[in-house]
Amino acid sequence: YLIYTDSLIMTSLVLKPWGSYQVVEEGEKYRIKRITVKPGGKLSLQSHQHRAEYWVVVQGKAEVTIEDDITVLNSSEYVFIPLKTKHRLANNFSENLVVIEVWYGDKLDEEDIVRYEDIYNRK
Repeated sequence: YLIYTDSLIMTSLVLKPWGSYQVVEEGEKYRIKRITVKPGGKLSLQSHQHRAEYWVVVQGKAEVTIEDDITVLNSSEYVFIPLKTKHRLANNFSENLVVIEVWYGDKLDEEDIVRYEDIYNRK
């Protein structure tokens, strides 16, 4: 059987200083991304006004900051980041970290980001 979905988009790879991401699928109120964080890579401490996120670790280990709590997630573990919550994803380990990130909200926009700290000096 051939399964077809008109929401499957699979965009090209977007390179970032911490690694890369690729949008795998999106719909009206959700977006699914595959994120790779290289060893030593760290995304900014940030929050979003219009979306919540789920992070599912599929390879490696993730250091996850949510507000003032820092935890380590292993492969197959996940975390929910509520709307307007400060959060950060980091890879302080020796192998690549791969995370499936699911956005859910009324406005799905890369510009929906408030940065509090960033080791790459982005605004």
